[in-house]
Amino acid sequence: MTNPPFFEITCVILCGGKSSRMGEDKSLLPFASSKSLTQYQYDRLKPYFKNIYLSSKINKFDFINNEKIIFDENKDIFSPILALQTIFKELNNQKVFIITVDTPFVSLESISKLINDSKHVDICVAKTEKVHNLCGVFSSNISESINTMIKSDIHKIGYLLKNNNTKMIEFQNDDEFMNINNKEDYSNSLIFISKNNNSNK
Repeated sequence: MTNPPFFEITCVILCGGKSSRMGEDKSLLPFASSKSLTQYQYDRLKPYFKNIYLSSKINKFDFINNEKIIFDENKDIFSPILALQTIFKELNNQKVFIITVDTPFVSLESISKLINDSKHVDICVAKTEKVHNLCGVFSSNISESINTMIKSDIHKIGYLLKNNNTKMIEFQNDDEFMNINNKEDYSNSLIFISKNNNSNK
């Protein structure tokens, strides 16, 4: 992208997952030249958004203060639906770009397309071989739907997408939506970013 974009919406990075497949908190794993995956994701996206926050159960980070964290109200249940509920209590009447901490390769071009194509829908997410449920634009219009799901003990993000005005944008490069879920993914991601950094020198 010749001229880097500036997005007039807020970005929230989801960092409150359980990391059960990793066996340790993946949001705190060192990544590239950053002390943690969270700091890498935050630093790379911060210049392009009006505001940027982390969504987490606690402040487990050493590079940011509490003002830039949206704390999950429920500390015991790990659910992106609960995280979204808290986010929209804090950031009501607006659209928010949501991305998980473990997808550090999503390009600015793809983010720009998702934001630009979200104008007439409540949810606009990325799709390659699969739907990337937590990479896209979410409107606070879905707050009522989220509250209803929680009352019914429904926590599947796919259900939220299915029952709201959702648009899925297809992308061809599956690699940029790579999730870091386990030790093998983490090793592969370090190789991937090292190759990318070397090719850009």
